[in-house]
This record gives sequence, C-alpha cells and structure tokens, in this order.
Amino acid sequence: MSNRRNFIKKSALGTLGVSSILGCDELNNANIKKTYPRIISTWNHGLDANKKAWEVLKNGNGGLSAIEEGVKVSEADPKVRSVGYGGYPDREGIVTLDACIMDKNSNCGSVSFLQNIKHPISVARHVMEDTPHVMLSGKGALDFAISKGYKQENLLTDDSKKDWLNWKEKSNYKPVINIENHDTISMLLIDDVGDLYGACTTSGAAWKMHGRVGDSPIIGAGLFLDNEVGAAAATGLGEAIIKTSGSAMVVELMRQGASPLEACKTIVKRISKIHKSGPEWDYLQVGFIAINKNGEYAGYSLRKGFNYSLHDEKNKNLLIFIKLLLICWVIVKKDDVILFIIRYCFYAILSCCYNGCLKHFHASKI
Repeated sequence: MSNRRNFIKKSALGTLGVSSILGCDELNNANIKKTYPRIISTWNHGLDANKKAWEVLKNGNGGLSAIEEGVKVSEADPKVRSVGYGGYPDREGIVTLDACIMDKNSNCGSVSFLQNIKHPISVARHVMEDTPHVMLSGKGALDFAISKGYKQENLLTDDSKKDWLNWKEKSNYKPVINIENHDTISMLLIDDVGDLYGACTTSGAAWKMHGRVGDSPIIGAGLFLDNEVGAAAATGLGEAIIKTSGSAMVVELMRQGASPLEACKTIVKRISKIHKSGPEWDYLQVGFIAINKNGEYAGYSLRKGFNYSLHDEKNKNLLIFIKLLLICWVIVKKDDVILFIIRYCFYAILSCCYNGCLKHFHASKI
C-alpha cells in the first residue's frame, strides 16, 4: 500500500479536508489557533448532518443534543445506504443497526444489532442516560427502545431490497472500498467552551452475516474521546478497527503529544501492518477523523477516496468535491470565488503532478 498522499489545506474559506487521488489519504488542517465550536464528520453526507448539528448547538441545546440530531439526518436519509433507514441489509435481507454516543464526562451509550428502529443513536443516548449499562444488543435493545416509546418500522427500502436480491444471485461477500462514497457517519464536536462530544451510527457492512457487529457501537473502536485530550472516530472495515482499538489509540497518541494528523496516520499504519498479508487486504479501507482540545482536526485513511466534512464559524459554507473530475463545487460569498478558484486549481495541478511522479510507488508500503 502506498504512502502517497494528497490534501487540500486552507483556502480563503477555511478548509474542508478533501481526499487524495493518491494511495493514502491525508486530510489535515494544521497550524490553526485554538478554535471552537467546530464539528467534523465522515463522508459527504456529513455535510447536512453537520449543518443540523450546528443549528441545534447555536440554539443553545448543548453539544450532546447537537451531535445526536446531526447524525439523525443521515439515519433518516434513504439515499445514505450504509446508515439507518435505507441501509443495506445483511445476507438474510434484514437491516440491522449499530450506534454509540459519548459525552464530555466519558459517559457513553451504545446499541448493536438493533432492528426496526430508525434512530439507533437516540436509543444509544437513552442507554447512556437511563440505564446503568453501556451497551444493549439485539432483542434487548429493541425491547428497551419500545419501552421508551419508539415505534417499529420497516427499514428496508425498495432500492436496498433490489440490490440485495441482485446480490443473492451470486451471494459473494466482498466489501467494496468507499462504497458509493458512503459509509458509517462518525461525528465529533467541540463546543464553545471546549467540551467534546462524539457519535457514530451505521447499518454496517452490506450482506454481512446475520448477527455481525462492527466497530461502530464499540467504545474505543468506532468512537472514543477524553475531554482533557481530544476525540477520534473511525469509518471503514470494522473488524480491522476493532483489532487495534483504533479510536482509543488515536486519542492516546494525542495525549502523548501527537497532532490529530500524526495520531490518525500512526494507527492507519498499524492497521496496514497487521493486515497487509491477509486475505482482506484487497478490499481493506479504514479512515479516522480526530480533533484535539485546541480544535485542531485531521483525517487520514489507508486508501484513496475518503473525505470528511467541516463546520465552524468561518466555514459555514462547506466545500463539496467531485473527486474523479477534480471539480470542486462550493457555496461561497462572491468576493471569495476568484481567490478560491486560484488556490484550488493550484492544489489540483500539484496533486496530478505528484500522482504522476509517484504512480510506480503504488501498493508498496505506507
């Protein structure tokens, strides 16, 4: 696997990390002052989620409610095929959901293998606030959700059912890297006083074995935070993330003085070393986002294709990119357009040159 990387740093508008056209993806915003509130989340569908979370935060409802309401946007969106309603089912045709949430005091709640409930993140919050436990699973999680007033509903949409039926014709289980540029939504938030919150929610790997649970509901794997240090969250192949307690290790490295980028990069390298000779290598993708107590943030992934979304006071108008064409669409103030285009074109040309020079280095090492 290559250690080639590309990232777009600050533009005139601030930064939304953009993934590389190279082998390893590095999404970073270094050299920033202590800045918060700030929200980062994985993938393009994090844009709408961030926007909602920001609205809730600015209305004075607190970081925990903000992060819950933010990821609920992805959970309710049938176009996001790896989270909540409309998510891909397991090989039995059943949509099962995992989620966890964590607050500034290290309180946390989690649900796994939950069926027929659209918003597992809200159930996870109830587990945190209304039980002595951290995780509920399967029928126990469903019974608990019903006791809290949640209604059961069919989460398998016609589109996802159609794809599942097509898959059944061959029944070949092989995860697809960055499938549809969608995956778990993980969100990290630092509020206006510097307190941290995190959430993670997913429908898991498409066509998984019935009963499979990935990293997303596991505190320390899919999500971890320490309010004295920072927070981290993961996306990608859950089994690989679990084996390294990925998010907890990213936070621990930040505790030891690593920047968010250095911490994410180190754990991705560790995962690469473990799995490089394994049968899952061809389809292995993992990515991390992290933010520290100063509001510094970063993202890093094993392979190209990963991106994340940013929302803060300066970056209220967020950057969306179309990676294959190296085209960027951004909603900006008119005065910023020319400067932004100049900067973006410069980085795009630099990326292409870098990719051309290092193309023979692909798949060697991280």
